[in-house]
Amino acid sequence: MKRRRKKRKEIKMPINIVLVEPEIPHNTGNIIRTCANTGAQLHLIKPLGFSLDDKHLKRCGLDYWDIADIKYYDSFEELQEKYPEANYFYATTKTQKSYADVEYNEGCFLVFGKETKGLPKDLIEKNEGHCIRIPMRGIEGARCLNLSNSVAIVVYEALRQLGFPDLK
Repeated sequence: MKRRRKKRKEIKMPINIVLVEPEIPHNTGNIIRTCANTGAQLHLIKPLGFSLDDKHLKRCGLDYWDIADIKYYDSFEELQEKYPEANYFYATTKTQKSYADVEYNEGCFLVFGKETKGLPKDLIEKNEGHCIRIPMRGIEGARCLNLSNSVAIVVYEALRQLGFPDLK
């Protein structure tokens, strides 16, 4: 008698986080924890500024590696080709629209740039209508927030708008 394999239930990710060329392993490790605890899928765009077996990255991600859903791409264009119909939001300090003033939808992509330079200028210019920012004081020397903190702020606003799907 043949055993029937149970069909594995496809889990739909409420939101997607995209890191374009992240440089600091601690930040990516913290973001892996955020993804594991919120059900967000993480998309990493190469080149990465660290090795995936970096001990600091592993330590920050702790035992969340096995429960986080992580995908890797050689370019941002490769990600867009795979998800051409998706709704993308681009986090940058170079826009006026607050992250809290947009309407997020299930399956949207939240895109963040590298720690030292942010997102490429041409990507921001091509997507001006979908750029978002986290309001800050704007004092000299305070350029931006930490990447993992920024991701957490925007992720939780998107999840709040979606009713915190599958979260207790």
